Amino acid sequence: MNVTPKTSADTPLARADVEGVALLSLNRPAARNTLSEATLAALTASLSEIAEDRSVRAVILAATGPAFCAGHDMKEMTARRSDSDRGRAYFKELMTKCSAVMQSIMRLPQPVIAAVEGVATAAGCQLVATCDLAIASANAKFSTPGVHIGLFCSTPMVALSRNVSAKHAMEMLLTGDMVSAEDAYRMGLVNRVVEPNKAQDEAMAFARKITSKSALTLKIGKEAFYRQRDMSIAQAYDYAVEVMTQNMMARDAEEGIGAFIEKRDPRWEDR
Repeated sequence: MNVTPKTSADTPLARADVEGVALLSLNRPAARNTLSEATLAALTASLSEIAEDRSVRAVILAATGPAFCAGHDMKEMTARRSDSDRGRAYFKELMTKCSAVMQSIMRLPQPVIAAVEGVATAAGCQLVATCDLAIASANAKFSTPGVHIGLFCSTPMVALSRNVSAKHAMEMLLTGDMVSAEDAYRMGLVNRVVEPNKAQDEAMAFARKITSKSALTLKIGKEAFYRQRDMSIAQAYDYAVEVMTQNMMARDAEEGIGAFIEKRDPRWEDR
């Protein structure tokens, strides 16, 4: 079921809520949904709001128009070359804001699913790699093309290198070549490839599975997943033991295990 958020020409990010799922749509189709200052600010505000909203159990990140996201707004950035420092302070501030958005997605209690139609390049590819899950339509393409314009995609590299193998990440970063949806699936950048115009439907199907689970359990698991990833094996197991023990003490774990033993559906309380 495709849901169309209410939009206006001056809204860089649109939102619709359905069945416990917040659908966020990048809404600058004429600019190929580039991550302008306004878009980053809107994402920051929306993610902050969603993090505190117990009615939202999953998030889908989509886009209007033929492109998912073509990265940063180069015209907006180039305009700051006239600053006294040739834009240095502005560029650092912009990249810091973008990096904060990516980390907000990772820290969000709810799982975030990218629904990708069209191209996702540079920071747009970073956005896809940052989401917990990603669905790509067969017409989707991905790249980190900074090398074509003398700008290595260093910030997209952070998310990309944590989602695909080193060799695949370096190939994308060093060549800037477009990667097809099928190759993105093979590399592990996306979870599914579906027919054109069906990415949002498949993302919603994923979201429905997620919304049927305990929100507390998913919050615990998502946080633990990202925290343990950069630990040594021994540290990760020590940490996971503590997380698992605390999780076992939660009301939902008690209820879920009881429901399993009694062969009935669990009644989640999200606590």
